[in-house]
Amino acid sequence: MENAIRPSKLGAKNRLFIGHPDAGDRAAVLYSHLGTCQRYGHNPHAYLKDVLARLPAMTSKDDLRPLLPSQWQPRVTSGS
Repeated sequence: MENAIRPSKLGAKNRLFIGHPDAGDRAAVLYSHLGTCQRYGHNPHAYLKDVLARLPAMTSKDDLRPLLPSQWQPRVTSGS
């Protein structure tokens, strides 16, 4: 368990001075979301790149469920 939380603890001191309290909340959400992504075996960079590319096409909150780390499947692109 100690090894599992070590990466998040190492940056904790730096995040103490993140600026605005709302920025700290947003950072916590992002770190939590990326940690969940890793738990499901997804590459966080590939996940964020794909999700951020899909977001502009979303029309409602119902469209977001497939983008959760537990539901996410990378898009298959044709390598022409």
